[in-house]
Amino acid sequence: MTARRRPADAAVRTAAAYAARADAFIRRWGRRAKRCPALLRELLMLAGPCAAVLDLGCGAGQDARFLLAKRHHVVGVDLTWPLLAYARRHSRRVPLVQGDMRALPFRPGAFDTIWAAASLIHLPKPAARRLLRALRTMVPRGGLLAATVAQGRHAGFLRTGWIPGRYFARWKKAELARAVRRAGWDVMQLLVVSDRERKGRWLNLIARRRG
Repeated sequence: MTARRRPADAAVRTAAAYAARADAFIRRWGRRAKRCPALLRELLMLAGPCAAVLDLGCGAGQDARFLLAKRHHVVGVDLTWPLLAYARRHSRRVPLVQGDMRALPFRPGAFDTIWAAASLIHLPKPAARRLLRALRTMVPRGGLLAATVAQGRHAGFLRTGWIPGRYFARWKKAELARAVRRAGWDVMQLLVVSDRERKGRWLNLIARRRG
């Protein structure tokens, strides 16, 4: 009798989904290096000049290239190799790390701020809560976190859409605020936005490390 294979976890299956449709992702997002999301602009105003920024789930490096052009010190992390390969071809000056955001290879306090655009949503909520606690160690006291998170109730693997197969967790506003506070962050801003950077309703978060 052969052993039954365990299914790949959410992060691995999501990375595989992005890899399978890397061209579609790059067409939509990869070339956007001169436009800056409104939330990222707000974060940089708080962070000040020449901030050390972790771009968590950097994808094809579009935001990392923008940050570099604005003279910030940025490191991009993503699990999907084809997207990182595109990012490398379009900027050899941005340090890029292929890795799982649940096991980040950085020393405590390595960054001033963390930018997590539509990346936390690819983890089940217990794992996302653990990640929020781990990210707190990556910045000094007063360090910043900004994230975009899909609003709603449901979580699971997408069966349709332009990149099916991704794990997608939607959060209620109060639920996310509670998770962020319990992880040791003070919520500075948590707004519901509609069809801004991405279609649908999203939560835009800015938080500061407490203690």
